[in-house]
Amino acid sequence: MIGATLDRPLADRAAVDEYLDGWFAERVDRATSHGRDYVLLWQAARDGAAGGKRIRPALVLEAHAAFASPNSAEAVRLAAAFELLHTAFLMHDDVIDHDLVRRGAPNVAGRFAIEGLARGLSSARANELGEASAILAGDLLLSGAHRIVAGLDAPVGVRELLLAILDECVFLAAAGEHADVRQSGGAPGEGDILAMIEHKTASYSFSAPLQAGAVLGGAPAESVLELGEIGRHLGVAFQLRDDVLGVFGAVDVTGKSVVGDLREGKETLLIAYAREHASWQQVAADFGCAELDESGARRLREAIESSGARERVERLIDERCDDAVAAVGRAGLPARLTASLTATARHCVERAR
Repeated sequence: MIGATLDRPLADRAAVDEYLDGWFAERVDRATSHGRDYVLLWQAARDGAAGGKRIRPALVLEAHAAFASPNSAEAVRLAAAFELLHTAFLMHDDVIDHDLVRRGAPNVAGRFAIEGLARGLSSARANELGEASAILAGDLLLSGAHRIVAGLDAPVGVRELLLAILDECVFLAAAGEHADVRQSGGAPGEGDILAMIEHKTASYSFSAPLQAGAVLGGAPAESVLELGEIGRHLGVAFQLRDDVLGVFGAVDVTGKSVVGDLREGKETLLIAYAREHASWQQVAADFGCAELDESGARRLREAIESSGARERVERLIDERCDDAVAAVGRAGLPARLTASLTATARHCVERAR
């Protein structure tokens, strides 16, 4: 079920990984005629797509199988396209955040920055090379995702609808990312932050994969619309839980720093709610401080807790989960998909990583 795939490999992951391996191998081979550096770029992009939970492919395949079981080769290709889309967004996001590491290893920007230093470039110039390389790699994967969907063996009307779904989720994700950057250093309210989450995360991570899989599987239009709404609630619950884990999670479980978001000054609902409490002013100077250490982070966490912000976010996660479950119940979806989406909603609330 989808909920289970958030913590363990999905059953069809091997097929998605096999397709992606072949897709990248063909492009690495094509790159050889353009020199070593371009080969390195494609290899870095390939490695950037490796690992991860494959949540988006899981959603595509689960939605498709509910209406056209078993999954077809075209469904696997569609699932792979969404993983490429996700990887592209991660690469661009790392550039925006000036991050050189992803999943505990140098990302595309980090690899080319290291390469630049080894060639004698200054630190600043090496970082410029790294970020430029990551932007280009992300662009290539975005193009690749669209090319895969455009080439699916499906009726013209289905392909056009799938491309429209892909285009819309990219459009919304860019709007959300731009809002996220714009909100940095400001004091966005609840409405601004939730809108940003719906655009940046929910659209391409949940709504679009579910809708695309259903469309390819021949689902009725009403079901496709319902899946978009369900995905919106799931995406918000998932991101809010991610924000909580980014501050209060267990590092040995999440593999993610619980100081990074606070040091970066990431504007989340935790912070928006905490700002409403007088106690926040005593620690506000530490938020977004580049030199923030664990001691300072602990003070910020205590202020967030005492303000009631964490409790309010937890309640909102529960509410979004309930909204998702209610929407699933109303949708009249196939039993398998109903059970999977309900499990996923519960998992968004309970997950620890």
